Amino acid sequence: MLNWIFITILILIVLRLLNNFEYKYLNNKILVSQKWDLNICSGKKDGGGINADVKKYIDLPNFVLIEDIYHLPFKDKEFKDVLCAHTLEHVDDPNAFYKELRRVGEKVTVVLPPIWDLGATFNVFEHKWIFLTLKTKHLSLPPKVHLPLSNFVHKHFGQVFHA
Repeated sequence: MLNWIFITILILIVLRLLNNFEYKYLNNKILVSQKWDLNICSGKKDGGGINADVKKYIDLPNFVLIEDIYHLPFKDKEFKDVLCAHTLEHVDDPNAFYKELRRVGEKVTVVLPPIWDLGATFNVFEHKWIFLTLKTKHLSLPPKVHLPLSNFVHKHFGQVFHA
């Protein structure tokens, strides 16, 4: 019995370490790699240009509050470089949101949790989609599947982060 408890704790620690590596290190590495003309769904991170999100978490320079992610308040191709990090896995229609990002940006970079980050990939309390990728950074949408049980969990308990 003690062996199973130890193994379970060890697995949870490894999953948390993988998630921290992916979300904090790799995501931050992409963010600071350049100045982003639009950092959409910025959260608490400044991309160097326009920072936009559905909620204002902290005071960021050049912040724009987004009311509808499927109808962004920007002109066609207004931005050269757009960053959208850890958002598409939360939304109802990733294809429609990505299409809107492509409308406002010439080059759209999407950051997604890779499937090896099991803690993020199977997080039914936050996510709706599993993107079938081993990479974090993408210039197009990889294939995806709906996250099993996410609709049930969101309906009965709510979604922790909703874009």
